[in-house]
Amino acid sequence: MKNIFIVLVLLSATFITTSCRETKTETKEVEVIREVEVEKEKPKEGILERTAKEVDKEVNQEIDKKIDKIGNDKK
Repeated sequence: MKNIFIVLVLLSATFITTSCRETKTETKEVEVIREVEVEKEKPKEGILERTAKEVDKEVNQEIDKKIDKIGNDKK
């Protein structure tokens, strides 16, 4: 009985002394900032814009042909 009492006293003393200790854990927070240059791509043209450019090109060619056909009247 005496041995059980001694074991209980030692266990309780160990529990009390270890649970009351403060464990300090210091953490350092480091903030990392990186500057990065990003090149923005031109927005790609849609089907309507490409078609409009082709039509404009054809119309301009037709107009140039008509002007050449009429000729220069300043002579």
